[in-house]
Amino acid sequence: MRSNQLLAKQSKCYFGVPQVEYLGHVIYIEGVSTDPAKIVAVQNWPMSATLKQLIGFLGLAGYYRRFVRNYGTMARPLTEMLKKDKFQWTPAAKIAFQQLQESFTSASVLSMPNFT
Repeated sequence: MRSNQLLAKQSKCYFGVPQVEYLGHVIYIEGVSTDPAKIVAVQNWPMSATLKQLIGFLGLAGYYRRFVRNYGTMARPLTEMLKKDKFQWTPAAKIAFQQLQESFTSASVLSMPNFT
């Protein structure tokens, strides 16, 4: 028989703290930002030697696309490389890769909506 009680695991609960890490984000009273550890991972990601590595980079970077202004335009040369027989590092793709890495250092904080 099921109980209608709501239980919380104390080790996973935070009360009265200035920030909380949640699913790769840091939630502050001012808003939401990217997890600093994930930013470092994107910045230190080596230029992909294989298609699988490029997919991994785009997956991680794409998860945080809302924090990067014009992410889609910036990542276009890299997403073009995902097409069949197009995996080749062009100068535009190298610039796009570097721009994405740099853009994560200046990623903004998304503010929470104010309904008042």
